[in-house]
Amino acid sequence: MAKLDILIYPDPRLRQVAKPVDHVDDNVQQLVDNMFETMYRAPGIGLAATQVNVHKRIIVIDVSEDKSEPRVFINPEITEAIGEQTMPEGCLSVPSFYEEVVRADAITVNALDQNGEHFTLQAEGLLAVCIQHEIDHLNGKLFTDHLSKLKRNRIKKKLEKQQKANVL
Repeated sequence: MAKLDILIYPDPRLRQVAKPVDHVDDNVQQLVDNMFETMYRAPGIGLAATQVNVHKRIIVIDVSEDKSEPRVFINPEITEAIGEQTMPEGCLSVPSFYEEVVRADAITVNALDQNGEHFTLQAEGLLAVCIQHEIDHLNGKLFTDHLSKLKRNRIKKKLEKQQKANVL
């Protein structure tokens, strides 16, 4: 397995819309394994392939405290969204920033698992929020897009300043 590099906002590659996975093969399974390793080491609870500069519709999630519930969603599609909740969100591609975001409270999602088998999952709470957050990445969106323009610009400027300081 290999740890992958995570793209940092405002990298324009984070805005690319991911393409569906046609066939789950060894390459996809290896990517999933590498994404889990990257997510756990970061550490995070979710990671979209877009964040590691692979523009395929693949996300990995584990919201458990002890990293015991890894979940894979290939070509995920939310078919139902119910209610509303506000929860603080952070992102591995927007390090050190946490903001309140409004999302659906409960969702139904259809996807393929790591073996290419179709499944449907009903999720609520943190898992529902995480799935929505990661699917946004596949669609070229970040959690900052759910914030006011003022907050979005403040975060962008701070991250650009940090990146310039790291280059010098």
